[in-house]
Amino acid sequence: MNGPPRPVRSRNGPDPGSSGPGLPAMSEGQFRSLGGLITARLGIKLPLSKKTMLEARLARRLRSLGLSSWEDYCGLVLGPGGGAEMCALISAVTTNTTSFFREPRHFEILVQTVLPGLWEVRSGGLSVWSAGCSTGEEAYTLAMVLSEFGRQRPGFGFNVLATDVSRSALEAAARAVYPMDGIGRIPDAMRQRYLLRGRGASEGLVRVAPEIRAKVRFAHQNFMDEFCFEGCHEVVFCRNVVIYFDRAVQVRLFRRICARLAPGGYLFIGHSESLAGMDLPLGQAAPTVYRKLGTRE
Repeated sequence: MNGPPRPVRSRNGPDPGSSGPGLPAMSEGQFRSLGGLITARLGIKLPLSKKTMLEARLARRLRSLGLSSWEDYCGLVLGPGGGAEMCALISAVTTNTTSFFREPRHFEILVQTVLPGLWEVRSGGLSVWSAGCSTGEEAYTLAMVLSEFGRQRPGFGFNVLATDVSRSALEAAARAVYPMDGIGRIPDAMRQRYLLRGRGASEGLVRVAPEIRAKVRFAHQNFMDEFCFEGCHEVVFCRNVVIYFDRAVQVRLFRRICARLAPGGYLFIGHSESLAGMDLPLGQAAPTVYRKLGTRE
């Protein structure tokens, strides 16, 4: 989902460790100023080892703004009118890594254990939150899986809220258009039912079908801000997000998420993440899958 810059290697173009032609190197002080702003606004920690990558990510932005120094950029983004630049800065520094059916074992647990149990005790439709949805593949995977579950259960209803801090990622998610080479993990039956293949100028692309798009609502959410919704969710996917936060921020975020998780609801985290040692009202249901203590009314 979102996180600090990662190296991008290419056979063509400038080395990602350089600022590009004509742009001086970012000083340590300038890096700490920008890194401090990113941590304060996003909760993402940027150690000094990330300086060259931050330079590479932002160099393109400086060129598009016609700026020739990091001092000028720091003055812009840290100045009184810097709020207008924050969206571009966030898009530049966050990593939107996702795919359909990423970490597929989670979706097996969802179908085999979680949904049947919730279906037995539900009173109305299920609400699912894809927290840190990036460009939408996780949210649409959830909607397809839930739709398949509902095909055999008349009256089953659901909605998916998908949030991310990057507005450019959310715009891509709302378009719901993806390359053919990114749908390999989607089962054939779901591809046929829920994807529309492009023709002509759109050859090689697919678009998520309208009935699936209608089940997903995208919204901007910075985890450092108040949540953009009311009520609770029966299922929350918050995967591969908190690894970029320090421990204190992780604990605060998961406590807030638990407050918006219905009793008996499920929280899915990334396979590289852990809740060990956190004082949370959760019991482990499976590796990286947790259930909120208490019963649903």
